[in-house]
Amino acid sequence: MGFQPCESSDFESGFEKIAIYATPDGEPTHAARQLPNGKWTSKLGRWEDIEHELDGLTSEMYGSVKQILKRSI
Repeated sequence: MGFQPCESSDFESGFEKIAIYATPDGEPTHAARQLPNGKWTSKLGRWEDIEHELDGLTSEMYGSVKQILKRSI
């Protein structure tokens, strides 16, 4: 898909970023996409899309952010 690991979750013009959430043992649980305003968006099951801070979904259910990926747009 053209994504590469990156170190920063900060917004970068010209790039699309996604965050991969995982459990403490490394099992992926969720992904979020960065919006042009720097916030993140997620689809929670059948519910509507939500806008949130990067750590806003950190929980036992979703785990925490383990990797940020980016690609040129």
